[in-house]
Amino acid sequence: MTPVTPHPTPTFAELGVRDEIVRALAENGIEHAFAIQELTLPLALAGDDLIGQARTGMGKTFAFGVPLLHRITTDTERPLTGIPRALVVVPTRELCIQVYEDLVGAAKYLRADESRKLTVTAIYGGRPYEPQIEALQKGVDVVVGTPGRLLDLAQQGHLQLGGLSTLVLDEADEMLDLGFLPDIERILKQLPAQRQAMLFSATMPDPIITLARTFMTQPTHIRAEGVQGSATHDTTEQFAYRAHALDKVEMVSRILQADGRGATMIFTRTKRTAQKVADELAERGFKVGAVHGDLGQGAREKALKSFRTGDVDVLVATDVAARGIDIDDITHVINFQIPEDEQAYVHRIGRTGRAGKTGIAVTLVDWDELPRWSMIDKALGLETPDPAETYSSSPHLYEELNIPTDAGGSIGKPTRSSDKPAREAREAREPRERTERPARNRSRRRTRGGEPVGAHPETAEQPAGAEADAPAGDAGEATRAPRRRRRRRPNKAAAAN
Repeated sequence: MTPVTPHPTPTFAELGVRDEIVRALAENGIEHAFAIQELTLPLALAGDDLIGQARTGMGKTFAFGVPLLHRITTDTERPLTGIPRALVVVPTRELCIQVYEDLVGAAKYLRADESRKLTVTAIYGGRPYEPQIEALQKGVDVVVGTPGRLLDLAQQGHLQLGGLSTLVLDEADEMLDLGFLPDIERILKQLPAQRQAMLFSATMPDPIITLARTFMTQPTHIRAEGVQGSATHDTTEQFAYRAHALDKVEMVSRILQADGRGATMIFTRTKRTAQKVADELAERGFKVGAVHGDLGQGAREKALKSFRTGDVDVLVATDVAARGIDIDDITHVINFQIPEDEQAYVHRIGRTGRAGKTGIAVTLVDWDELPRWSMIDKALGLETPDPAETYSSSPHLYEELNIPTDAGGSIGKPTRSSDKPAREAREAREPRERTERPARNRSRRRTRGGEPVGAHPETAEQPAGAEADAPAGDAGEATRAPRRRRRRRPNKAAAAN
């Protein structure tokens, strides 16, 4: 029997995309369309409203970005004037930056007219208003932004939405989770009635469907590669272990030494745990950064940039902070703490096994997390309701994850490069603590009537064994143990006198 050769996916050029966009994408190694792009581009290029549903990491950005750029630069009836023609609304700052960078790359050779290039700008919180306002005043063709900052600038009159011809809502389900739907509705009220609308989401809960019906005109619903049931990526190998909380960092240290391990994301539920894990891994010699809500926007962007460039190859993050992190080459995802529900689990492990590549997802389930894990397991059909009890020394951990048998809890002393991200994260997280906490080495003595009373506070705080550590034979006052003042009760003889 002659083997059947799979039909290759079409190129962007074959789908009718402008040569300038095709050229820019090809320079980044992107020529053939993914499934969601192949299905959506013909409709989007024709100006139809559509709902695109696909798993995380399957190419949704270019599914709306390519037709968006194509349409606004080929519309001869409405030339670009510097008033925003397209708006992309995203749930998080990190995703805003990622989409912005992708669109800038794809628009590299596009021009608004003979005098200027097409301009794209990012509008998001955590940054000063002035540069964003200045960019809008100079003239912008495509705006990518988060709901809160977009609404602020629109209400102040700096962002003009009346000239839009294309609207995109990206990761709509995450905007629902983060409570942005009221802001989205306020933005929609300021848009012209005649415009193309595209909505992209990994899942489609009822409120998103209701929202789509209110602002879209007969949208075509496109599903690519079955979401929900198979949302947990066939290319991602999943492992779950029952782990003790005090042994989890030891286990992670060994997993990070697995053969073939590349860029790795570690997820926690809390900000404090994220930073604690990052600090401990840095102390063990790993190149690690952290992204969570206690960090300033500058520190978060710096950590992500280091992760993308490979300066750090381990990124510890909370769910909210990790939304929008779009990196194709992540080989491992580790759930240090299990997520709240099955959708969060899908989003987490969707960071690996992307774009046809394989990946590994490891979930460490503490004893008190078993009920929640059982619900996630049942909802997704993972068939691992009761993970095997596992420790950092368990042979099956080494065997299943391809960890060298001589791997230990660290890879050496903390290097400067590995310790720097964690140190910067601590400094960004605790500026108030450093300024408000009194200096511990401040010299202060209690006095009574101008005379010193009692011992120096620092000396009193020394541990019980401090005296034994003092050099023997030193007769100076500095090495002598302080005398304790005792309140004496007058004896009867003294009282009688």
